[in-house]
Amino acid sequence: MIQIMDVKKSFGAEEVLHGITREFEPGKIHGIVGNNGSGKTVLMKCICGFLRPTSGRVLVDGKEVGKDMDFPENLGAIIETPGFLPNLTGLKNLKLLASLRGKIGEEQIRSSLRRVGLDPDLKKTVSKYSLGMRQRLGIAQAIMEDPSLLILDEPFNGLDKTGVAQMRHLIQDLRSEGKTILLASHNQSDIDILCDTVCEMDAGHMQLVTG
Repeated sequence: MIQIMDVKKSFGAEEVLHGITREFEPGKIHGIVGNNGSGKTVLMKCICGFLRPTSGRVLVDGKEVGKDMDFPENLGAIIETPGFLPNLTGLKNLKLLASLRGKIGEEQIRSSLRRVGLDPDLKKTVSKYSLGMRQRLGIAQAIMEDPSLLILDEPFNGLDKTGVAQMRHLIQDLRSEGKTILLASHNQSDIDILCDTVCEMDAGHMQLVTG
């Protein structure tokens, strides 16, 4: 369960989030739509613990982000363009990231790469990856530790039609495994096909559209 309680966020004199209150039920895909600058990414960063709200509270499974924990423990996220070390392979990048928490071994990493359609034994370094391959690698990083909560900000960026179809199937599979997913996408068909609830953000305000 994600609980957002009267969350406001300002950068200097500019208030970007205006008192957002919303609960996201577990085991569902929750869509967030809105134009660039609407506050979607800022809200997602507040849930992840990457940004602290100016006021209000964010609770994940009853624990307050920034107070009871710096970052939600059982969370995977892809927000904005994933950053990887360009001179390493995808597998080596993920092994390095996984070593920070020590929760999983190489087989789980290889499995996550295969789930997103990447070859774990590909010798190509990330600097030679296409945009779509980098996006797949970012999704693999988000799911590799088998988190119960996923925050996916524009996860289909750079993917061709086949890639979009594959990632839609993956996200539906993750929901069937009981994951809670927050999904932001500019593509209305992604939202229509995947989401159980939809909220719209506009100029830092959120309203429920469906669900």
